[in-house]
Amino acid sequence: MLNCVPPPLPFWPNSPPSGGGFDVSEAARRLEEIEKQLAAPRIWENPGELTPVLQEKSRLENGLERFSRLDRTRQDLEDWLFLAGEEDSEEALEGLSVSLETLRALLEEAELEMLLADAEDHLPAIVDIHPGAGGTDAQDWAGMLLRMYQRWADRHRFTTEYLDFLDGEEAGIKSVTLRISGENAYGLLREEKGIHRLIRISPFDSSGRRHTSFASVDVLPDADKAISIVINEEDLRIDVFRASGSGGQHVNRTNSAVRITHLPTNTVVQCQNEKSQHSNKDSALRVLRARLYERELRKAAEEKKAQYQDKEAINFGSQIRTYTLQPYRLVKDHRTNAEETDVDAVLDGAIDNLVRSLLLYRHARKSP
Repeated sequence: MLNCVPPPLPFWPNSPPSGGGFDVSEAARRLEEIEKQLAAPRIWENPGELTPVLQEKSRLENGLERFSRLDRTRQDLEDWLFLAGEEDSEEALEGLSVSLETLRALLEEAELEMLLADAEDHLPAIVDIHPGAGGTDAQDWAGMLLRMYQRWADRHRFTTEYLDFLDGEEAGIKSVTLRISGENAYGLLREEKGIHRLIRISPFDSSGRRHTSFASVDVLPDADKAISIVINEEDLRIDVFRASGSGGQHVNRTNSAVRITHLPTNTVVQCQNEKSQHSNKDSALRVLRARLYERELRKAAEEKKAQYQDKEAINFGSQIRTYTLQPYRLVKDHRTNAEETDVDAVLDGAIDNLVRSLLLYRHARKSP
């Protein structure tokens, strides 16, 4: 039995689920309320229970600071505009140009925040990557996608943590589960879910032929702390086995890997990246909570449910994005038709333009 209780979102108290405005007075009121709560006697005796509150406090502070910067930049722009009208000087025009560019960047940032208004958007993301059709090329492609998301996380100063990792036989990876923690990590990455296709001259083909490879990406909200999900022990089947792949003598010689099956939903997760069975069990339970929480979200959203029911094979015709390295160089998202010609930059983590177009696409799908 699941008991999913999303945390309150005072960022957008009167907003529809698809986005809205930032209520400054409500955010300030809620921040004052949290600060009083944190100042209460003995409140820090159970610091683990305060994690959602501290995360909410951080989001409120960031939102108020962002609003303050917008207001200051607007005032600066008005001042430079007045000076430019009074005197035709290079300094006034340069100041006006800088203020306009700063305001543009801040408005784009604020727009992005308003697009991330769903209850789960602020959570960390759990990213699963699996190779599909294409053999060694597909495993290498899955490894390239892993590197892309890690570089993207580094650009945003997010933290990453392996929950499960299995090396490929010749190159790349057979599977990986990665946790990415940072402000709105899940909201930013949620539309990366789907089949990613790579077209290139295969480095594993001695004849130098062009190959097409596929890998699937799944993105889950990490509900481990922020959402209450009750999992009954009697509903779990826990199997232990010897870890495979690299990881040192201890990992490979003991039954440290853990596979957990949630019997009512037949949801299976596993972890073998840690050295101890206890740590692997904790990590597997974290992924299980995320999967069960996402399952509840799908039940509440028919569109998401349909996407999962109609999930296609990791093969031709089902891709959401194509990365072409040969005969030309282009990254194209097939949902938004957004394109990037600097393929190397995209594979190095510069996916923010694609992410923004996907957020606008998601917002448009939700709008009546």
